[in-house]
Amino acid sequence: MADVVEVVSLARLSPDEIRRIEAVDPRLKLSEVGEWYDGEIRETWPARMTGNMPPAKAAPPPKAERDAALAKAEIIIAGYPYPVDVQARSPRLKWFHARGAGANNLWYGDMWGATCSVTTGRGNVGPKAIAEYCVAALFYFVRDFRQAEADKARAKFDRTLYSYSMISGSTVCIVGAGGIGQEAGKRFAALGARVVGTRRDPKGTLPEGFSDMRGPDELHALLAESDAAVLCVQLTQETKELMDQAAFAAMKKGAILINIARGEVVDEDALLEALNSGHLGGAVLDVYTGENEHPPPAELWNHPRVLITPHNSGRGDRARSFGFDVFCENLRAYLDGRPLANVIDWERGY
Repeated sequence: MADVVEVVSLARLSPDEIRRIEAVDPRLKLSEVGEWYDGEIRETWPARMTGNMPPAKAAPPPKAERDAALAKAEIIIAGYPYPVDVQARSPRLKWFHARGAGANNLWYGDMWGATCSVTTGRGNVGPKAIAEYCVAALFYFVRDFRQAEADKARAKFDRTLYSYSMISGSTVCIVGAGGIGQEAGKRFAALGARVVGTRRDPKGTLPEGFSDMRGPDELHALLAESDAAVLCVQLTQETKELMDQAAFAAMKKGAILINIARGEVVDEDALLEALNSGHLGGAVLDVYTGENEHPPPAELWNHPRVLITPHNSGRGDRARSFGFDVFCENLRAYLDGRPLANVIDWERGY
């Protein structure tokens, strides 16, 4: 390995993150250029996506200088969004780390199917905060807080209108029991729920709190016995519209859907049909189809049994690591010549 390993961060790093990278090994030379590409990103990504970006503090350097920064990079850390042609401009690139959890963030740009190693923060981006969100989402319906909102609006209580149920004694299905799904499962089990789940390979020791784990082909069987389904799967070609008309029909009547994965995992027409027919008890959605291009569809946003939040389930009152621990561990592994964790399997899709 070279005496100097060039690490280029396209993500805006905190002072602590910079110190942690530099402390890994003296061979690392870190260039934090997170704001250099602000203009070109805004020109190539949907406005709704770039509208969430904080403004650059200074004018970017000329394109030749931006190209030179990428040309020297052996390792790149990227946030979301990022330059869409980053691979083409990085001839020395050996490892690209996307801080987010979803590999589908790389669909837009030239990093999908890259020949270098590509890793993500999968399972390590706000898992505890997201798990707490899932619990709060289910409590919203089982304690019927929406009726409390209605009472407040009309300044009058009517206890007869409340629908009472409990998480304790219920069955919760975690669809995609990876890092985030397992964190959610532990919390539901601690509240007395029976927790079941699906994952690509269901064999092996059950995760903490789970009583049953099955493969994706048995999802409908688990939905039929569950009072709530929590979607934690990666978005792949296989999971697009995983929750379709047949899946909603398989769900127990009155069950609750919670989606913290990606909006495209749900067929929203089928979701509305299940809600309007009364078969589905309600839905809490932290994501929706096309969220980077347009607001939620009015039929969902205005539905009395739907709560939509702005993809903020991973946030809390403590700084998010954005998978930074796994990046630092991978950085040590890379320098030692050991395999990296969370490498995307292009055929699998994450």
